[in-house]
Amino acid sequence: MLDIDALLLHKRLLMVGGKGGVGKTTSASALAVRAASLGRDVLLISTDPAHSLADAFERPIGGEAVQLAANLSALELDPEQEVDAYLDRVSAQMRRFAGPDQVHALEKQLRLNRQAPGAQEAALLERLAHLMEDGLLRHDLLIFDTAPTGHTLRLLSLPEVMAAWTDGLLRHNDRARKLGQVLNHLTPGKDLDSPLQDPGEHAGADLDPRSRELADTLLKRQRLFHRTRRLLCDSERSAFLFVLTAEKLPILETRRAVDALRENHIPVAGALVNRLLPDAADGDFLAKRRRQQDKYLAEIEQVLGKLPRRPVPLQEEDVQGLAALERFGEIIGGGKRV
Repeated sequence: MLDIDALLLHKRLLMVGGKGGVGKTTSASALAVRAASLGRDVLLISTDPAHSLADAFERPIGGEAVQLAANLSALELDPEQEVDAYLDRVSAQMRRFAGPDQVHALEKQLRLNRQAPGAQEAALLERLAHLMEDGLLRHDLLIFDTAPTGHTLRLLSLPEVMAAWTDGLLRHNDRARKLGQVLNHLTPGKDLDSPLQDPGEHAGADLDPRSRELADTLLKRQRLFHRTRRLLCDSERSAFLFVLTAEKLPILETRRAVDALRENHIPVAGALVNRLLPDAADGDFLAKRRRQQDKYLAEIEQVLGKLPRRPVPLQEEDVQGLAALERFGEIIGGGKRV
């Protein structure tokens, strides 16, 4: 049986994901309200550009954490704003390494990169990594309302991608070879928590200050991503919770996502099977829908196997506002096994 309250009381990081339209944001919001009512200090974070958290709580929520209730804060990340902030940071940093004749070309390249495939995702992933690390210092529990599979698997691959990118960057001149020795332990599998001067025979000792600063920046970023990967794979602290409905496409997507996360050693706590018809619903139309629902519940049993699940009944009205989310959280916390 999936014990939702135990999950909320003992984990530090909970990622809530699922196919669009299955009630993922409403469920994540209700879980956050429930955890806060159990005495945990909760930060709820959404990467949905549609600002669904604001709709769920019926109040404005922006890119900085706002207090929604006792023990509960929330923020929404805007991908466009994150890209702008990310490129501004890159521009400010690279200006220190570029000559006067290179600044214009640098700014042009950054403008082009803003529209490049993956630019939003790269910016979001770096912000998520910082939010995880900083948020755990201030809060008992972080709940992310986000599609987990794509974001998480890319986040896990960032150290390797960065290592390959850095290696290519450093091939072009003699001075880069010295810097490359300092950054050699960016290779996957090396211990990135060791001091900067550890790799090689103190290879960075004769670097000029600008190269040394670049090395420090790359190593700090690389170490951040490695710490994030360890956090996501830590079953004592972290878990993924899927939300799906008893329909064909959500079942198939959930199965693929569960398989992908498990292959990457990311703990999956279970699934909420949302919007199930209550037993009291009657009429020929609903009877037919219930027969179809029963067929898909049997398929969920077969496809998801021993993955713990909770049934969540279809609500009579939309779940919006703090009071409605609190009631819905109580329903989720007290559900019975499907």
